[in-house]
Amino acid sequence: MSSFVEIIHLATLTIIIIAAFLTVVFKKLLLAVIASSVVSLLLSLEFYLLHAPDVAIAEAAIGAGLTMAIFIFAIRGTR
Repeated sequence: MSSFVEIIHLATLTIIIIAAFLTVVFKKLLLAVIASSVVSLLLSLEFYLLHAPDVAIAEAAIGAGLTMAIFIFAIRGTR
């Protein structure tokens, strides 16, 4: 069972690295914000897997939800 959890951790961390790289590479701001939100959601999953559900809930709510909404409103306001 321990190896299964390790595989989940490694897969999550690998996808986090890929999404973070895509955040930097994307030229369109909306795609970069979405990729950044994916990083935050996966990071909250990683916190949950590390038995920190309170930190996971805060990261999902603030990091992925609120920050993404603020960034999207800012992008819409600049055009």
